[in-house]
Amino acid sequence: MNADELARGLFRILETGDPSLAASVVADDNHNREAAVAPAACAIPGPAGALASSAWMRFAFSELRFPVLGVAESDGQVWVRLRMRGRHTGPFVRFRDGALDQAIPPTGRQIDFEQVHVLGVRDGKIVSHEAVRDDVTMLGQLGVFPPSPAVGLRMVAWRLSGRAARAAAAVSEQADRAAEAFRSGVVTS
Repeated sequence: MNADELARGLFRILETGDPSLAASVVADDNHNREAAVAPAACAIPGPAGALASSAWMRFAFSELRFPVLGVAESDGQVWVRLRMRGRHTGPFVRFRDGALDQAIPPTGRQIDFEQVHVLGVRDGKIVSHEAVRDDVTMLGQLGVFPPSPAVGLRMVAWRLSGRAARAAAAVSEQADRAAEAFRSGVVTS
């Protein structure tokens, strides 16, 4: 695959959770720097971690799409400019040091914001991923930033009631299952 096909393939994996595509696009030693705010399974190297990331994102956002606006390549790096689009229909859970950091209850709102991703490529596969995202715009579209009293109270209520912790456990389980299905040999590269 050329750089454009690899880039589009990676984001198609995030949209669909396609294990065959993950095996053909993502190197076994791929490192995703962005996994720091995701469930632990998202930090697993290789296709399994990419599939866990897909499960995490699709847990929160239905109709998830990443239309690519541009791709540039130089010296083993591919820069991808794209938009992240979807509907916030599930809890969006962020982690810090492997523990629940923030859970945004479903709002039903649409998101549509720009991102730039830098992919490392070697031997026709993606070996690294990092991103520059406009998270402030996304949080604004979800009604979280700037925080309103109603949204703040809803997030606090979720935390106090245990719903945030249950959402973190559920999304972590989904990410674990996606990674384990790949690692157990359901799909081979």
